[in-house]
Amino acid sequence: MHSVSLRSVEKGMKVHDRDNQEIGRVDWVRFGDDDPETPEIEANAGAEVPRRDTLIDAIADVFRPDDLPEEVRQRLLHQGFVRIDADGLFAADRYVTPEQIGSVNRDGITLNVSRDDLLKRP
Repeated sequence: MHSVSLRSVEKGMKVHDRDNQEIGRVDWVRFGDDDPETPEIEANAGAEVPRRDTLIDAIADVFRPDDLPEEVRQRLLHQGFVRIDADGLFAADRYVTPEQIGSVNRDGITLNVSRDDLLKRP
């Protein structure tokens, strides 16, 4: 299965599932550690980084309220992800991995999976 580069995804874009049902809007985009288009992330991956207002702090803030299992968190950081601010009063936000994105255009993102196939924020 091919994956779409997260470089073309922007905060605020609408996200639709494979059945063209709107899920929500992009809330956060995180490029993966293995993305060849972002070598600066790989170069800094093992570096000692101050804990005040850093990229690491920002990423921690993304996950802090979620209590995701460590292996899931590590997979998302390695692959990169899009966090969707889901529509609906009781809708849980969702995480999308690059391989779940079918296409990206000026109208938004269309996934190649359904809403139920996405990782849900606890």
